[in-house]
Amino acid sequence: MNHYEAVFITTPVLSSDEYTRTVKKYLDFLEKNGGELVSKEDWGIKQLAYPIQKKTTGFYTLIEFKIDPQLIRRLEIEFKRDENIMRFLTVKLDKYAVKYAQQRKEKLSKKFEKTEG
Repeated sequence: MNHYEAVFITTPVLSSDEYTRTVKKYLDFLEKNGGELVSKEDWGIKQLAYPIQKKTTGFYTLIEFKIDPQLIRRLEIEFKRDENIMRFLTVKLDKYAVKYAQQRKEKLSKKFEKTEG
């Protein structure tokens, strides 16, 4: 199994429940196909650099996971078929990128703890 990271942008017209169902669909896909979810981050609604489908904002989500490389093509086909997904990018992480992602998550969790405490 290889380590991957996928960022996808969902359309901003989704309700909170529809957004949650859309993200859950891909998390279930990973679980059903023997993948392992490492982390998930909801970045919220952000301004797009250019309009996509006449929309200027979108909900950004990042998922980091481990899965068999042969299943990446099927995952990307699912992204393409979903009308709620405006754009996506899947990247294979090497050992340095995995280490960097771990350090970034630790830094974010420390920052979050400071704001709560």
